[in-house]
Amino acid sequence: MKPGHVRAALTLPLFSVAASVLILLYLPARHFRWRLAGLLQMVFHRLALWTLGIRLHVRGRPAAERPLLLAANHASWIDISAYSAVMPLSFVAKREVGTWPLIGFFARLQHSVFVDRARRGSTADQADSIGRRLADGDAIVLFPEGTTSDGNQVLPFRSSLFGAARTALDEAGVEAVFVQPVAIAYTHMLGLPLGRSGRSIVSWVGDQDLVPHAKELLAASDFDVSIVFGEPIRFDRSADRKKVSLEAEKAVRRLLAAELRG
Repeated sequence: MKPGHVRAALTLPLFSVAASVLILLYLPARHFRWRLAGLLQMVFHRLALWTLGIRLHVRGRPAAERPLLLAANHASWIDISAYSAVMPLSFVAKREVGTWPLIGFFARLQHSVFVDRARRGSTADQADSIGRRLADGDAIVLFPEGTTSDGNQVLPFRSSLFGAARTALDEAGVEAVFVQPVAIAYTHMLGLPLGRSGRSIVSWVGDQDLVPHAKELLAASDFDVSIVFGEPIRFDRSADRKKVSLEAEKAVRRLLAAELRG
């Protein structure tokens, strides 16, 4: 039996019990909007990373300002736990995610905003939905690439949902929304640097099935992942969403490249 499988056999039962308790505590906390809900969310995802044998490193810090939209690259389903272990977050996810077994349940539990990227005519409405959540004070993670990459690069950002920042300006009645570039980088396995091909073990690209990928990951185990926060970009009423999108894309690309070189 591979070391990763041994670890999974020992930790998965513990995770299942702890996760059940955390969820039972989280549901009323989220309903009443207690600050405890955010703490429970972070504990849950840190436990998930520990179960998977993944060590988390954080560079920089999340912005304290609100409304806050985080523009992040996306390489794997593990990204969700990595980002969520740092701070209380909700995500913008494609509509199909809400129907997936287990993952859909957790996505709804985390109050994700589901969008249908295939319906171009609904983009404005979807941006408005995200903007209202931003105005309510939720920190929202947007994956502007629209899909997962191989973890070695940042794909071009789509600017359409950055329009959420303008809605948040109107809904919250504030002078500016802050768009913070964030990069996730999978850097090491078993203490050794991951090369371009090595990151394929972690990345979840295209139509790859989740269960086989999860089994492969558990068999490998012992990864290091970094979350790197860049400088927030001020989005006020004079801002152009396409320019802000491009600036965020360039920043995330720089952050990722620097961390992978690190």
